[in-house]
Amino acid sequence: MTVPDLSELREGARRRMETRPRGPELARVEDLRGPGGLPLRRYRPSDEERPLMVFAHGGAFVMGDLDTHDRTCRRIADACDVEVLAVDYRLAPEHPCPTAIDDVAAVVRWARPTAVAGDSAGGYLATMACLRLRDSGEPLPAAQILICPNTDLTLAQPSIVEKGSGHGLDADFLAWAVAHWTPDPSVRVRASPLLEPDLRGMPDALIVTAEHDALRDEGDAYAARLAEAGARVVHRREAGLTHGFIQNMDLVSPEAAAAHDRLFDDIAALVHSAR
Repeated sequence: MTVPDLSELREGARRRMETRPRGPELARVEDLRGPGGLPLRRYRPSDEERPLMVFAHGGAFVMGDLDTHDRTCRRIADACDVEVLAVDYRLAPEHPCPTAIDDVAAVVRWARPTAVAGDSAGGYLATMACLRLRDSGEPLPAAQILICPNTDLTLAQPSIVEKGSGHGLDADFLAWAVAHWTPDPSVRVRASPLLEPDLRGMPDALIVTAEHDALRDEGDAYAARLAEAGARVVHRREAGLTHGFIQNMDLVSPEAAAAHDRLFDDIAALVHSAR
């Protein structure tokens, strides 16, 4: 494969954000600092207290920030009537595994949210933060919300080959990104939530995957394993959609817009029932 230019990838993600609508106006949006000075952004749909969700953005471990997912966080806060606390975690390759897990776990520990959520690599970080807290005997969020998540860093699931070309998220790019996140291949099994031997005690989950996503099978399999371990799991595979449909695809696809509505309904039902 042609090796991507990391600076161009990051700048391209920011430029795409600038061409999108801002998203709904909210009662309050503020930037603040969390544990260790970590940049955070809080979205409040109301001046009254709402359930809190910590959100980790996607970006293949190497790109993305508070601005790239600003519209998505605004829409979740508005549509689901929840407070969203977005985390600007440190990126690979400058900060490889487990730095971003450390960051998200620290924010969850500090903020004590009702739920932790993320898309793609952010979904991976959300559930890995839960595993970190579970293993250390600390309080867990009531729910985890994982949208097209990475769960198998070995990239061994069938959809990597079946959907890993021509659908936006290519297998070669995934391998490149995983190599930046875990440059030592020997750690990839133990850093993969799908391959965690024991998932008992993990929070209830909402997991949404997409039919034409290279990560589809690992998300589907993780939903099944969480359910087998005793978590209550709402799992849906969105027909006809590709990876990253949560990020602005509603602007061009009625099917994605409808999937967003289903997702927001499920988030609201899960988070508000978990209070």
